[in-house]
Amino acid sequence: MTSIARKPAHLAVYDTFADWETGHATAHLARGGYPVRTVAARAGRPVTTLGGLRIQPDLALDDLRPEDSSLLILTGADLWTETSAAAAAGGNDLAPFARKARAFLDAGVPVAAICGATAGLAREGLLDDRAHTSAVPQYLDATGYKGGDHYVDADAVTDRGLITAGPTEPVAFAREVLGALGVFEGELLDAWYRLFHDSDVTAYATLQAARA
Repeated sequence: MTSIARKPAHLAVYDTFADWETGHATAHLARGGYPVRTVAARAGRPVTTLGGLRIQPDLALDDLRPEDSSLLILTGADLWTETSAAAAAGGNDLAPFARKARAFLDAGVPVAAICGATAGLAREGLLDDRAHTSAVPQYLDATGYKGGDHYVDADAVTDRGLITAGPTEPVAFAREVLGALGVFEGELLDAWYRLFHDSDVTAYATLQAARA
């Protein structure tokens, strides 16, 4: 672990938050010296994840400023899909999170989106000119976005400060996040991925040697 003070990484939370998609990323960000803070649409109102866990947010979305953050993480949620029809009419409850992602990227602060959050970013136009991935191309095509030519069939993709991944790739997603913030780099990042994604026990020795 590091003693260097770092700006927090902010994890967006909302009802139907997909619990399993960001655990690797947030756990190792915290161990790497990045405090993780949760941000919701409104302060003081707990949200309930898909797994039934209740999260008391640390701050409201309106109070989050890119200059106070190292990273914004957007996870999947049923609400990204369930409100897609309302989104076409401007009524998506999660749309403000996508707009906040735009503010982060405009300020040069990275954003990481997995699963349904990629559809939210697509509707916001943030994938129109960036290489990206998601569950399948058709999922994003349904948003009516203009970035189909930039879709990449990969576990996770990073382009100009934006990380995207599909719902089955939480470890690859974490690899991109940890690499972007320098928690692990080079051989260590590769070893971390091989350990948690491939169950390669030889990678454990590499990580332990680095911590010695």
